[in-house]
Amino acid sequence: MHKNRYGMRRGGAAITMALAALTFTACTTTLPDNNATPAQQRAQIDEATDATLKRLYQAAPGSRDYVERAAGVLVFPEAVSGGFIVGVEHGRGVLRVGGQNAGYYTTSSGSFGFQAGAQSRAIVILFMTQEALNDFRNSSGWTAGVDATVAVATVGANGTIDTSTMREPVVAFALTNAGLMAGVSVEGAKIQPLDL
Repeated sequence: MHKNRYGMRRGGAAITMALAALTFTACTTTLPDNNATPAQQRAQIDEATDATLKRLYQAAPGSRDYVERAAGVLVFPEAVSGGFIVGVEHGRGVLRVGGQNAGYYTTSSGSFGFQAGAQSRAIVILFMTQEALNDFRNSSGWTAGVDATVAVATVGANGTIDTSTMREPVVAFALTNAGLMAGVSVEGAKIQPLDL
């Protein structure tokens, strides 16, 4: 019984420390240009989105066709993550439907485990069916893996895309400055409308 209480105390202390780290990280992670006007923020997101899509097309040339066929494309040009025990990721992005901006969004997610410094990645989410897009747009808050399964695109060394993955209703690409990321997951990412 004594050992169980000790284990529970240690577990509680670990959770308390993790939550404190989460709170601290959330308060100290500041995305660039938060003090810009809404119009400036929209312009910055739009410009960064264009650059992200260009990088995606270079890394996986076949992705352009899928982006053009998608009912909607949600791009987070820079999702910044940082922390030590608890990693918290934040980002701002835009949904494009028919090549036109259809709303701005934020993403946030957290992960437990060792985190080595801050890093950023771009996330491109393709809603391949109208139904998947409608479900996303009709939600007040949407979580990957809860509201819909998000398949991460598999890309070969020569930039070819695994077509079986692209048959899923919602597909994601993740990029760093070095190129496409393999073996990543966007499960648990919470996406909400951003009033800009």
